[in-house]
Amino acid sequence: MELYFLGTNAGVPSLERNVTSLALRMLEERRAIWLFDCGEGTQHQILRSPLKLSKLEKIFITHLHGDHLFGLPGLISSRAYQGGDEPLTIYGPVGLKQYIHTSLELSESRISYELNIVEHEGGLLFEDESFRVEASLLDHRVTSYGYRIIEKDLPGKLDCSVLESYGIRPGPIYGKLKRGETVQTPDGRILEPSEVLGKPKKGRIVTILGDTRPCGSVLTLAQSADVLVHEATFLHELKDTARTYFHSTARQAAEAAREAGVGQLFLSHFSSRYKYEQQLTQLEQEAREVFPMARLACEHRLYPIERREQ
Repeated sequence: MELYFLGTNAGVPSLERNVTSLALRMLEERRAIWLFDCGEGTQHQILRSPLKLSKLEKIFITHLHGDHLFGLPGLISSRAYQGGDEPLTIYGPVGLKQYIHTSLELSESRISYELNIVEHEGGLLFEDESFRVEASLLDHRVTSYGYRIIEKDLPGKLDCSVLESYGIRPGPIYGKLKRGETVQTPDGRILEPSEVLGKPKKGRIVTILGDTRPCGSVLTLAQSADVLVHEATFLHELKDTARTYFHSTARQAAEAAREAGVGQLFLSHFSSRYKYEQQLTQLEQEAREVFPMARLACEHRLYPIERREQ
């Protein structure tokens, strides 16, 4: 799993940064990309990235402010031209369906693939054998959600030497054991997976928040996450401004990361008042005073999500 930031600005784009969008690339895990928010110009950012719309499987919208979803109609319309013919599911707050349907209908856009729009009010949104996604309401001026992506534990490595001693060659039996199924050896012995599997690999947790003031849901969503993506719209000297506009400061993001026990914090959603690198560095320095594993999210850079034990 890797994070790829397509936009890190708040409110409006600037010459240096685009508005909010973030990709979770899971090519090894499920040969897919999940997108979180889709601000204006996101598809242009994707064209300048290693991401492929043909791999886009799901989009999660945190809230219905324009800097988080104005890029949706264009991306949906042009996805098929970049090889995206598989179904696409979009999750978001109530009102998302009306916005998408109205935009596509009035523009007479024709979608050649299956488009599913899931409006939700939090809770469990998705689960399969590999992942589950949960959402909780945050504290913002409009309905805004944070998402918790949970990778399920992976089976441990097979001890091939033990299998060979039982006369078991690589093949379907290997797959059954890795899935936790009991098998029978050629000599009739019953072999339990626990006899040949090493310690399971702990699944990773990624928490991606929409716009929010500090609140209890932030800590619930971020609890023990390997990675937390949290807005840092302002420096803490503007904490009153942040509260008035339902946003957070860099220090507040770091305090949440520390209290939730996360592995790494990425700061994003920067106010356009911070135009220069030196100003952005102040946000990072402020956060690191509280939580040393804080870092600025940089656009067009891949960030691998390592397992905690590594």
